[in-house]
Amino acid sequence: MGVTTLFVDVANPTKPEVTERLEFVVDSGATYSVVPAGVLRKLRIRPLKRETFRLANGTTIVRRKGVAIFRFGEYVGGGDVIFGEAGDATLLGALTLEALGLSLDPIRRELKPMQLLL
Repeated sequence: MGVTTLFVDVANPTKPEVTERLEFVVDSGATYSVVPAGVLRKLRIRPLKRETFRLANGTTIVRRKGVAIFRFGEYVGGGDVIFGEAGDATLLGALTLEALGLSLDPIRRELKPMQLLL
């Protein structure tokens, strides 16, 4: 199985013109996107709450959650973001992919535009 990575700009919804470009691993099996906490602090994105998450290996972790804007080329969307801690991967999850209007082709490991349904 291959890994898909891409560069995505992250911003605070209150200042969308100020961005940080990060390399993400696209993980359509992950619900949320994970961004290093230091980057989110730099963008002045504040955590809204703490959540408990179950990892693929069955363990649970607690992480802070906030809201961010994501931009990939012409695609822009907003949504929940997890404050990553040391050892956490920088992930682009399913909810962010949907907010961007993109889906991951599992065979070609490429992003393609979704057919948006209202």
